[in-house]
Amino acid sequence: MLIKKPDDIPASEITDPVLYRERRRFLQTSAALLAAPLLGSGPAAAAQKLSAAKSPYSTTEPATPYVDVTTYNNFYEFGYSKSDPAALAKNFVTRPWTVAVEGLVKRPKTYDIEELLRLSLEDRIYRMRCVEGWSMVIPWVGLPLNEIIRRAEPLGSARYVEFVTRLDPAHMPGQRSPILDWPYVEGLRLDEAMHPLTLLTVGLYGEVLPNQNGAPIRVVVPWKYGFKSAKSIVRIRFVEQQPTSAWMRAAPKEYGFYSNVNPEVDHPRWSQARERRIGEFFKRKTLPFNGYGDQVASMYTGMDLKKYF
Repeated sequence: MLIKKPDDIPASEITDPVLYRERRRFLQTSAALLAAPLLGSGPAAAAQKLSAAKSPYSTTEPATPYVDVTTYNNFYEFGYSKSDPAALAKNFVTRPWTVAVEGLVKRPKTYDIEELLRLSLEDRIYRMRCVEGWSMVIPWVGLPLNEIIRRAEPLGSARYVEFVTRLDPAHMPGQRSPILDWPYVEGLRLDEAMHPLTLLTVGLYGEVLPNQNGAPIRVVVPWKYGFKSAKSIVRIRFVEQQPTSAWMRAAPKEYGFYSNVNPEVDHPRWSQARERRIGEFFKRKTLPFNGYGDQVASMYTGMDLKKYF
């Protein structure tokens, strides 16, 4: 689905009316949120509302119901069934939490999650499609990753950005399984990370991120398959060599570095030509780059996208 051109859609049409809070109220009440360092992203945090303006990059497609977004998840740190994360992540503690920005940069820095929330106060709601064989449309709340990258001032030798997630098998039961080499690692080329569609996300549907959706902060890369969007991030590293992601290490013939949504490249065990939108009975055609081709295809000009899958 191609992103629609900016229009004057009312905020009440972007988020569920029950969850929507107008921006001024959020700015006034955000101090209370930031003053609660022990607040997790479980039931107590779910009551905290994050309201933001609509992003010009948003699609106008109807959003997937909140209950589906928060109960049908891939988050292998909490199990391998789609229902495991919602059941097993309830007590995962996300305060205190820091994110280190490091590697080949002039200005390395460790951000506290409250500082990243403050940077998000004037942010946007991005209604993006996500595809993992099934798809959803989710109103994310966050800031473009490029805002953090510009603050870090990457060196000329930095060509890739690597994301490292929390290693905590005591509280992330899926990490007790050897199916992946933990912690979960993902990566992007620097120009991909700088693209305004690549988000550092702190909320969805007007709420702080629920634990099962990658609390307290995750990446969203909407033109790639969902496993590229690392959850519960603790480090963002700038490197010269292409990172080896967790799924590349586990199954290199099945999962490539780029992982762009491409209906012409089948997974070795299934076709990716069609997808199932959550809430719909029939499958629909999978669109190249998840429908964001007008925005991102130029980054891959001249590349063989079947070879560099």
